[in-house]
Amino acid sequence: MVPYLKIKRVLDIFFALVLLTVTSLIMLAAAVAIKLESEGPVLFKQRRPGRNGVIFTIYKFRTMRVETEKDGEPLSDMERMTRVGGIVRKLSVDELPQLFNILKGEMSFIGPRPLLVQYLAHYTPQQMRRHEVTPGISGWAQVNGRNGVDWETRFEYDLWYVEHVSFRVDLMVFLRTLAIVLMRRGVNQAEGVTMEEFAVAEERNV
Repeated sequence: MVPYLKIKRVLDIFFALVLLTVTSLIMLAAAVAIKLESEGPVLFKQRRPGRNGVIFTIYKFRTMRVETEKDGEPLSDMERMTRVGGIVRKLSVDELPQLFNILKGEMSFIGPRPLLVQYLAHYTPQQMRRHEVTPGISGWAQVNGRNGVDWETRFEYDLWYVEHVSFRVDLMVFLRTLAIVLMRRGVNQAEGVTMEEFAVAEERNV
């Protein structure tokens, strides 16, 4: 696995540079549209655990309004989603800023998706193994149900990838991801709704 991971890093840098060049105008258009539609930063930034649990800042285009409440009531993800945000999510354009994470070595094109930092304290030792490889923009779990599978199954997919990472598997994930993006399916559990929060071990009675 180790020799391939070195080759994978070179491929990540090469294709990240190519994609940044090809999508630069798309990213500029998305940034302008986001800024014009609602107040707030163009980029959504959040701390996530990377390989070996090292914390880094992930970049995405902001797809929701900054406001989280209206008339004292919390807003749902659907209510916070902007019109432009819905479009960039459907087209997966919101993920493009992560190309900079790839160039910095914090992410890869293919690997387990980096989850929230607060989840780290609740992983089982087996689930922690998902951090043995660099997290990715897309992964084995994403092409086998994406947000539509439960957490236990998602972790099983992540661990399967850790144990079988290879050029063949990465190519398979890339091709399936491309098909999903082109067909615009499986992006969310429901239109404009993100995956439910990970239930900690105590709440799942495991």
